[in-house]
Order: sequence, then C-alpha cells, then structure tokens
Amino acid sequence: MARQSGAPRGASSFSMLGPDTAITGDIRADADIHVEGRIEGDVACHGLVQGERSTIIGTVRAETVRLAGTLRGIVTARDVVILATARIEGDVSYETLTMELGAQLAGTLKPGGAEAAPAIALTARPEAELILTAAE
Repeated sequence: MARQSGAPRGASSFSMLGPDTAITGDIRADADIHVEGRIEGDVACHGLVQGERSTIIGTVRAETVRLAGTLRGIVTARDVVILATARIEGDVSYETLTMELGAQLAGTLKPGGAEAAPAIALTARPEAELILTAAE
C-alpha cells in the first residue's frame, strides 16, 4: 500500500497491481486499488480503477468503481463509471452510473448499489492465499 511517510492513519492511500501481476484469490483493502493486471477472485475496497488491458473475474464491492477493461462477475458500488473500452459480463448494481458510448455490457444494470455496498470490514483470514505470477 502506498502511504506517504508521516501521513496520518486513515489518510488516502492506494495500491497498484501492475500489468505483469496476476492474483488468484480475494483482495480486501480499505484503500483504493488500481488494477492493470489480472485478478481471479473477489475484490472489496474503497475505490477501484481498472485499466484497459486488465481482467477481473469475480465479485467487486466498492464505494466507487471505474471500469475500462474486461470484467466477468458482479459489481456493487455507489458510483460506477464504465468507460468505452470496458467489456463486462455480469450484473452491475449502482447508485449513480456513467456509461460511455462503446462500452459493452452483457448483463443487467440495477439501481440500488448504495444499500448493497456496505463499508469494508477487514478481518484476518488465515486461509486466504496470495499467489503472484508473471502475466502471459
């Protein structure tokens, strides 16, 4: 997680998964996450930014979501932005939605994301596994 040295706890922070990163397993963070690689698992975070060449296969829960790549699964967020390069297979629940011309969605759009996206509670899960491999 990136946090400036000396910044107070709870200050805005983010984590970035680069294009050469592939994760199999769930991700939970109280920070924003920027994904340029591949995730196979559920993602729960404050904010998610997905790069154009990235892939997420799983459920996404966040306050804000900005999708530009491929996503197969369910998205639940208060604010959702779907960019023209996004390719989504699944359902999207939202409170506010912006969708650019050219975006592809094979699924449903459902208002009501605010109620369905509770605050993230981080708990230790010893059975969780994180495997980092080079993306092909």
